[in-house]
Amino acid sequence: MLSKEFTPKRTICKVTFSIPADWAENDVKLVGDFNDWDEESDSLVKKDDSWEITMRLKPESNYRFKYLIDGQTWKNDDAADSYEPNIFGTEDSVVEIGK
Repeated sequence: MLSKEFTPKRTICKVTFSIPADWAENDVKLVGDFNDWDEESDSLVKKDDSWEITMRLKPESNYRFKYLIDGQTWKNDDAADSYEPNIFGTEDSVVEIGK
């Protein structure tokens, strides 16, 4: 699930990425355009019923991303704004940040 909240001057959008807790046992990484697809840089934190992380992203931009589950399984966000084909023959999730 994605939730978006702009700062008062709308120069940054805080996007919270969230997936159900039962999707992963030990670890979830958020990997995408915003972190150069670095599989180690952004870990989601486990809450009671979900894994989540909040990222500060630039408005008027689209970002491709995926979740890396327990270091081995790639998953898309069920609530992504859209999906785009990638070079691996699958699709990436896309978060669209408006003005």
